[in-house]
Amino acid sequence: MKTLQKSGGIAALFMAISHLIGLVVFIAVLDYLNITDPAQKLALNIEKQAVIFSTNLLMYVFFGFALIALSLALYDRMKSGAPALMQVATAIGIIWAGSLIASGMAANAGLATIVALHSEDPTQAASIFQAIESITGGLGNANGEILGGMWTLLVSVAALRIGGLPIGLTILGVLVGTVGIITIIPALNALVAVFGLGQIIWFVWLGIVLIRSDSRATALADRFWSRK
Repeated sequence: MKTLQKSGGIAALFMAISHLIGLVVFIAVLDYLNITDPAQKLALNIEKQAVIFSTNLLMYVFFGFALIALSLALYDRMKSGAPALMQVATAIGIIWAGSLIASGMAANAGLATIVALHSEDPTQAASIFQAIESITGGLGNANGEILGGMWTLLVSVAALRIGGLPIGLTILGVLVGTVGIITIIPALNALVAVFGLGQIIWFVWLGIVLIRSDSRATALADRFWSRK
């Protein structure tokens, strides 16, 4: 059990780091979000193919595999106190992981296609690129973090019920998860950035708790909830 908890903690820290690196690359380095012209965006993908390919692997594919490890570690930690909640949360976590992995793999496969096509037919390459971006954006939850939000919220509600995690971490998870869920509303989609930054903090804190594992963190949580 301790090995699984520590593996989950390492996975959580990796997820925080990979997500942060991805944000820095796409927002600060490539300025990707401010490029709205499809032709310019296509040109950037071709010019920075290696950077975008590597970032997609890190931010989506490897992140997804780490999410599976973290979901199983959290299930193992809290299944005895909240079995139904953790079963649902774990199922959603694995679905989310699969969606992210599919998004990263599809994005990289599409990148290779448009790079090869661009030299022959730039117009067709631009059309295909827009279609691929719509698909990978949907798989990657660009239109709302419903999966990530629901998973974070359910894990945190389970921890709230049984004291499986420190109270501050649990409350943060409830807030972050709620923000993630409401980003599915088009008018509130901009809150995706708030969800992303909040979840990075949550992952770091969660990773530290799981690596330190049962003895100290759980004892403190149990002591807190035993006073209720």
